[in-house]
Amino acid sequence: MGENKNARGSSAQFFVAGELCRRNLVAVVTMGNTPNTDILCSNTGGTKFVHIQVKTFVPGNKTVTVGQKAEKAFGQNFIWVLAGIPIAGSDKDFVYYIIPSPIVSKNVKEAHDLWLRTLGKKGQAHNETSVRTIHLPPFESENGWNIDEYKNRWDLIEGLLNDE
Repeated sequence: MGENKNARGSSAQFFVAGELCRRNLVAVVTMGNTPNTDILCSNTGGTKFVHIQVKTFVPGNKTVTVGQKAEKAFGQNFIWVLAGIPIAGSDKDFVYYIIPSPIVSKNVKEAHDLWLRTLGKKGQAHNETSVRTIHLPPFESENGWNIDEYKNRWDLIEGLLNDE
């Protein structure tokens, strides 16, 4: 039976929300009703919020597709979570990369601009496309960006929601 990408993307949002709840945060899956926000996350007091965009990949893949909006810096309280959700029955682990929007924006734009200026394998020019990807460790994006330092960095979300 073929894999359903929509079901996989939905499951990733729930896995991420579950992990946030496990860490004593409030996480609401928006079910596609909020542009650019898959999960709205807050502290238990409801005084601070983080918008989370989830992108799913299969652990072992070389890249994760994020789309053109990844080039837009949505601000400090917008976080990308790249969620590696193993296929059912797989022995691979779940893997999460938690990356602030300004860092995603800068690197995705740089890497795409470099890719556009680089010739393809047969010496042909690359054509503009709306596709944007982030390379997954051990691979790095065209600009040398390796996201390994963001693996399981839930503290980046927790830090934005701390009740001081």
